[in-house]
This record gives sequence, structure tokens and C-alpha cells, in this order.
Amino acid sequence: MIGAVDIGGTKIAVGAVDENGQVLRRREAATEADRGYAVALQKITDMLREVSREAGATLRGIGIGSTGMLEPLSGELLDADFLPGWEHSKPAEDLSRAFGVSAAMENDGDAGALAEAYWGAAKGKRRVVYVTIGTGIGGGIILDGKLYRGVDGAHPEIGHHVMEASGPECTCGFRGCWEALAAGSVMEKWYEENRPAAERDGQRLSARQICDLARQGNAFAKRTVDREGMYLGQGLANLISMFVPEVIVLGGGMMQSAELYVGKIGEVIRSGCRFVPAEKTTIVLASLGEDTNLIGAAATWVHRFGKTLAGGEAQAS
Repeated sequence: MIGAVDIGGTKIAVGAVDENGQVLRRREAATEADRGYAVALQKITDMLREVSREAGATLRGIGIGSTGMLEPLSGELLDADFLPGWEHSKPAEDLSRAFGVSAAMENDGDAGALAEAYWGAAKGKRRVVYVTIGTGIGGGIILDGKLYRGVDGAHPEIGHHVMEASGPECTCGFRGCWEALAAGSVMEKWYEENRPAAERDGQRLSARQICDLARQGNAFAKRTVDREGMYLGQGLANLISMFVPEVIVLGGGMMQSAELYVGKIGEVIRSGCRFVPAEKTTIVLASLGEDTNLIGAAATWVHRFGKTLAGGEAQAS
């Protein structure tokens, strides 16, 4: 049994996950980041003990997926925008000490990629790009069965490649990056700022509500969805041209309306990518549902200390 911990800006989820990627027990609690790291660590420890006891198994190891910038090999949190005051805390080291087992931590996008590659829609594939599209855009990359890391183990920010240099500003410092053009929050903002005056009622609609209107035939909602599909397609085409993966897995809240985007996405990809065999890259939806983050946390430990996706024993590094 693997202890799984998903650390988010608003909530922390903890689970007991078996060797087949099944979440057998789970708990969650508000992060309450402003109360400090020590309080959160105690919550996590208590919940891990509870799920372990309920699952009737001793934890073999602990995997952690966390929001924000982190140093995966040392398990240290770095940039803590969503977790103020948590900088330089080391959840992996602290939980390893508390339970007497090995622990590993990855960015939640990388953890999601590992989850889908071990037990989800990309199982059996060695070249995988996982993209999660919600309030922002993130993900992870697996090449030759191994999680791709940049220099110093850095996590690649696939949502921040620039597509329109004169586009809207992004928190990353550039203009017109993929996230600034195609994230769910951007779709909502564009719809609100551009919808016809006759349809303005003072209420800001969510991406889900806009998609519902598009399904009902609302012309401007359909135009908004078409625009979203275009930018999603351009970003995915860029990933195909750069990595030519076997499969791209799409997850996140925006993919609950995937049927509205897939046609435009395919059209955009077919219009370009002429220098790579883009037709050999399959685009699929994430398959693990609401447990993706916990399963990803468990996969983080498996990838570091158990079996690699290439089939061999993992090396603790």
C-alpha cells in the first residue's frame, strides 16, 4: 500500500493506493495555508494514519504531488505563491521520518502524467505528454519511459510557450503564452468582454455555463468555444511538433466539455505539423477521474522507488 498526498492551495487530499493504482481509502481537509506548514503537516500525518488503518495495511512508501515550484529530488517546496510561508519546507523528508518509509514528491502536473502512464489512458506508452486544462494549463512529459526533468530537476512549464507575442499578459512575465490564451479563466474573461450587448445581464458565466449555452445553440457561445478549440489545437500542435509523442492525454476541468473542442483541435493540428508524423500521435482524454491527483501522488513514489515505466527497477535519485 502506498500513502498518497495531494497538496493544493485550498485543500489537501490523502489516500491509501494499492499496487494497481486503486484508491482504497481517502480523506481531505482544507489546506489553511495561512496557519503554517507545521499545522498542515500534522493534518497530513493524522490522515495518513487513518487511511492506513482503515485499509488494513502498512504503508510501503509515501508519494506527494504538490502545487507550485519545488525541487523534486530533495523534496523541497520553493516558490509558494499558493502556500505562503511554506518556502523551503520539506514534506517528503518530514513524512519519511514520521512513518519510517521512503517518500517522493513531484509537481502535481508531473504526478498526473505518471498516473496516466502507469494506470490510465497512456498505460504501456513510453512517450507521453499529459496536459491539464483548467484555471491554468500545465502538465508533464514522459520520454522513453522516464519523467522528463530539466536542469536541476526542473519541471517544464508547457502552458507557458508563447503563441502570440502581442497577446494578453501572463503571470509568467510574457504575453500571449498558451495559458494566457486558452485557460478556462481566459475563456470566461474573453466571453464576458466580447459578448453582444443584448446578452449582457451583469452575471459572469463560468466556462461550463458557456459550454452549456453552446450546446443549446447560442451563436456567441459557439463562437467562444470555437476560439477555445483553435487555441487548444495550436498549443497541442506545438507539443506534437516539439516532442512527437505516442499519445497526448488531456485532463482538467475544461475537458468535461471535450466533445465541443475536439473537432476544432483536430482541424488545427491537421492544418500544420507537416514536418512530423502527427497522425501517429493519439489524443485521448484522461481516464482516472477525480482520483487522478492521488493516484499521481502514488505513481510518484512508484516511479522513484518501485518500477520504472520502462519495466526495470527504479533508482532513488
